[in-house]
Amino acid sequence: GPVIAQQKTVVKDAKAKAMLLGNHKLSLQWISWDYFGTANVTQKASVFYLKGEQKGRGENSGDYLKVVGTITRIDKTSFSFNGTILIKVSHNNNGAECKREGDMTFRITGKRKYWRLMEMENPCEGITDYVDLYFRGA
Repeated sequence: GPVIAQQKTVVKDAKAKAMLLGNHKLSLQWISWDYFGTANVTQKASVFYLKGEQKGRGENSGDYLKVVGTITRIDKTSFSFNGTILIKVSHNNNGAECKREGDMTFRITGKRKYWRLMEMENPCEGITDYVDLYFRGA
């Protein structure tokens, strides 16, 4: 199909931009808060990209969180994301993958050292997912 040119990321806060660029820890509470995944925010031309993954371990090694897409806007305490989030957790959704797609928001609240996905309600069943992207060095 035709290649659609990505709109450039709207950057409203330079400090937040600097905080976002680079490597981060990533977590979904159903997988682990002990063994983090990794995520990377990169910039190509004027577009920021977010890609990350966390994998389960041991008997839950088939579990995963995958985040991939573009950051469309960067504000002081939040960023807007357009992409796909895939979650597969053995004891949720009968072990089937749950897919989110489209526009989403990650936000810093209070003194927390991470951006949390605001669309917390799992679209496949009535549970709450905490998808967290941590500050570098946190």
